[in-house]
Amino acid sequence: MSGDTNEPGVTPREMMSIAASRLLSNDDVCFVGIGAPSAACNVARLTHAPDITLIYESGTLGTAPDVLPLSIGDPELCQTALTTVSVPEMFRYWLQGGRITIGFLGAAQLDKYGNINTTVIGDYHRPKTRLPGAGGAPEIATSAQQIYITMAQSRRGMVEKIDFMTSIGHGDGGDYRQRLGIATRGPTLLITDLAIWRPEPVTKEFTVVSLHPGVTRDMVQESCGWTVKFADRVETTPPPTALELQTLRELQARTDAAHQRRGAGR
Repeated sequence: MSGDTNEPGVTPREMMSIAASRLLSNDDVCFVGIGAPSAACNVARLTHAPDITLIYESGTLGTAPDVLPLSIGDPELCQTALTTVSVPEMFRYWLQGGRITIGFLGAAQLDKYGNINTTVIGDYHRPKTRLPGAGGAPEIATSAQQIYITMAQSRRGMVEKIDFMTSIGHGDGGDYRQRLGIATRGPTLLITDLAIWRPEPVTKEFTVVSLHPGVTRDMVQESCGWTVKFADRVETTPPPTALELQTLRELQARTDAAHQRRGAGR
């Protein structure tokens, strides 16, 4: 089952995960986040990129989970890893040593230059919402060779100006990273539930290069807080193949069943 499928019921989140998975290769060493990034990386591993190296922040190397982890401390990660190293070694040797080709990040707020906020909504000292915080994201954003961002689109999440810069993207655009002495490429892809975006080569402003099946330009603009720019030639993201969809759904079904068993065993 490898042909295109027009099967109804493909959700925007499934389309986002599958679109992101296709952008990974056997040669990649990925610093994987929880949620959509984990789904994308493991679909890639189970389909077209069986030799991809997945690394989680807890220090697991060559991880091949049978189910998606609930957190970076999920025992599934250690049980299926080639080896586990300390967190300091993970960051100093692997990440800051330039050995990570792709760092996956999510965002509570994102601006058009790929700057990320996962700290607070509103004023820092009197926030409307206190978010989970930075974790290792600032180091990933500066030390991974390039960054892929995955998030569902909303005007609340994709904003003209983020309330707090947790992880740097391209700053205010142009050569901002280079002026700070950051040699890595920064955000090179934004994969949402509606489209695929790439930074414009000079300004570094995210630009839509591909719309997912059934998505219009108006839909993208309506769910984005800045004026969206579209590439001169906007492609249509190929729909999920039967294999991709089956792999993702079976992975999710195994995950749901495993987490239910864990909950029942408490």
